[in-house]
Amino acid sequence: MQASTTEHPSHLIEQILQASAERQPLRIVGGNTKSFYGAPTAGAALSTADWTGVVSYEPTELVITVRSGTPLAEVEALLAGQGQCFPFEPPRFGPGGTVGGMVAAGLAGPARATAGSVRDYVLGASFINGRGERLTFGGQVMKNVAGYDVSRVMAGSMGTLGLITEVSLKVLPVALAEATVVFPLGQHDALEQLHRWGGQPLPINASCWVKDTTRPEAPELLFVRLRGAVAAVEAACERMAREAGGTRMDNAQAGPDWDACRDQQLPFFTTPPPGLCLWRLSVPQTAPVLALPYPQFIEWQGAQRWLWAPASAAADLRAAAGAVNGHATLFRAGVDGAPGVPRFQSQSAALQAIQSRLLEAFDPAGVFNPGRMA
Repeated sequence: MQASTTEHPSHLIEQILQASAERQPLRIVGGNTKSFYGAPTAGAALSTADWTGVVSYEPTELVITVRSGTPLAEVEALLAGQGQCFPFEPPRFGPGGTVGGMVAAGLAGPARATAGSVRDYVLGASFINGRGERLTFGGQVMKNVAGYDVSRVMAGSMGTLGLITEVSLKVLPVALAEATVVFPLGQHDALEQLHRWGGQPLPINASCWVKDTTRPEAPELLFVRLRGAVAAVEAACERMAREAGGTRMDNAQAGPDWDACRDQQLPFFTTPPPGLCLWRLSVPQTAPVLALPYPQFIEWQGAQRWLWAPASAAADLRAAAGAVNGHATLFRAGVDGAPGVPRFQSQSAALQAIQSRLLEAFDPAGVFNPGRMA
């Protein structure tokens, strides 16, 4: 996979300079697979579709540097050919997702609780700010960073600080062994069991608890994925199955199921109850069962809880999450777009002040994705 023939993003800089001079908003677009995430934004499209390619890849150094418009699927295929991967399993939400969108959205898949977030793997980044300046922060090794680690601030910034043009990411080898064990446990018992296992030296990589709400007779199930050395995975499978009555799944079945979990293609996500929105509650792993009358899907050893609820339940959901030191995000707003309901929970005054100063420093004219995170 080669970089595109264009060696300098002059066309992108020109568009940004014109928008800044005219104070006209720009809507950053990669593969447009995450347009549902965050508040809708107006303005002309600022596309990275022609800014693609792998700048450098050193498998022995576990580092890859990629232009932001490069399709994520192509990069993951390249890594897989070398037995490597992005351990945080970025959700794809469709075939057109890009590396820049992956970093800007800052979303991670089932392994997030153990492997870390997107931000943890960003070594360096180049981006264009609202003044049309091309800035570079970080590098290709962890020790390159001194002072403020601006490259990692870009992860999860939703394109509000600038247009990412290039990013260097740490990658890791694919685990030698993998196994999935399923347990017939209710939500309370599943969380308690995960908490017990969490304090033990077990190679737990991911988990999800679900009840198929489309079938009233369906059992409540906890799925736990193990990854690591062969001996460690085999020993953990046997022990955990014995302790909690689990059954080991065939990897040929479990693998596609985990991919579907990563990309929100499981029935829980694809068959939403009519008129409801998809909410994400981010809470401590040790948070108890939340007394909420809505269907739930739980990941990250209890730290991420998805549920379908009406937009009008925003205050109740955010109060319930706040009561256990968490927060609630309106992830998919539903058919009517949930007008008037903020997508993200309000930040503290201190965090709002920091965010305002960052925006002023990097995008003084306020042209990048205005309102996306508001």
